[in-house]
Amino acid sequence: MPCLTHPAAPLIELRNVCKTYNPGENQVEALKQISLSVCTGDFVAIVGSSGSGKSTLMNLLGCLDVPNSGQYYLDGEDVSTLSDDALSVIRNQKIGFIFQGFNLISSLTAVENVELPLAYRRMRRAERHRLAVDALRRVGLGNRLTHLPFEMSGGQQQRVAIARAIAASPPLLLADEPTGNLDTKAGDAVMEILCELNRQGKTIILITHDNGIAARIPRRIRVSDGSIVES
Repeated sequence: MPCLTHPAAPLIELRNVCKTYNPGENQVEALKQISLSVCTGDFVAIVGSSGSGKSTLMNLLGCLDVPNSGQYYLDGEDVSTLSDDALSVIRNQKIGFIFQGFNLISSLTAVENVELPLAYRRMRRAERHRLAVDALRRVGLGNRLTHLPFEMSGGQQQRVAIARAIAASPPLLLADEPTGNLDTKAGDAVMEILCELNRQGKTIILITHDNGIAARIPRRIRVSDGSIVES
């Protein structure tokens, strides 16, 4: 499916993707013939209730799992049959993750948490420090560089997680219920940061069960019983 507003190939393309768990009598069809395109610069909300298949879809999009059948093209590469090691490289180079639970290391400062994925890229210390500081400043935490997670509010911790996700400028950001552990004010601040990143050209896919959050996002995809029922 071509991108309507972008003549280049989609950043993400799923073709008839299926995912099944527990083959046999207790078989569960988590995803059924999913086809989906996401273009560079899109901001997409994937919405669905518990058990709808949205988390399975997120795992596939994030290269944390592979489909039983169908193809998944990410940035022009078919990643649906890659090995675990190859998928790990793809995740590190092409995807920034933002999770509901922040996933910060408690013994590391904000800047050290942001630097950590850059170290896995074998990036030189001075360069990864520069990128980490720049990313934290972009999310409004230039004055919290040396703070540990317990010294920051939940909203600030999530902003550290966003900085970690964007520091290496991956082509795709995946946000899994990024406001789920935050109060309304902190959640609004996080959403405004994500919206600003999208206005700057970042491609973002956000998983949520919150229709209010989804309503703020330009494109919405609703998943139910393993199928896309609205796009």
